[in-house]
Amino acid sequence: MSTDQRISEIVNGNDVVLFMKGTPLFPQCGFSSKAIAILEHLGVEYATVDVLQDMEVRQGIKAFSDWPTIPQLYVKGEFVGGSDIMMEMFQAGELQQVMEDSGVKAA
Repeated sequence: MSTDQRISEIVNGNDVVLFMKGTPLFPQCGFSSKAIAILEHLGVEYATVDVLQDMEVRQGIKAFSDWPTIPQLYVKGEFVGGSDIMMEMFQAGELQQVMEDSGVKAA
C-alpha cells in the first residue's frame, strides 16, 4: 500500500484526525500542543497520528494536503488546516460550527 493510500485510509476512517508531532499526552512541539488543547476544549473524539514515528507519513501528509506544516487537522475527510487556522477558527466559533455541520458530536 502506498503512503498516499495509507494516509487516505486514516483520513477517511476517522471523523476527526490530527496529524501531529508526538502524542496527545506528550506533544513534541508547541503547535501540536495548541492543536490538542483546542480539540480537548471542543470535547470531540479524535484520532492522532504521530508523524515522528513514520517519516513516510511525515512527508506524505504534506503532499496529500498540499500544506507544508504539521499539525494538520481533518474533519470527515476534509482538510481544515494547521494550528494557527484551528485557533483562528476556534476563536471565531467556526471550528465548533464545522464539527456540528459535519455531524461530529462532543464525546
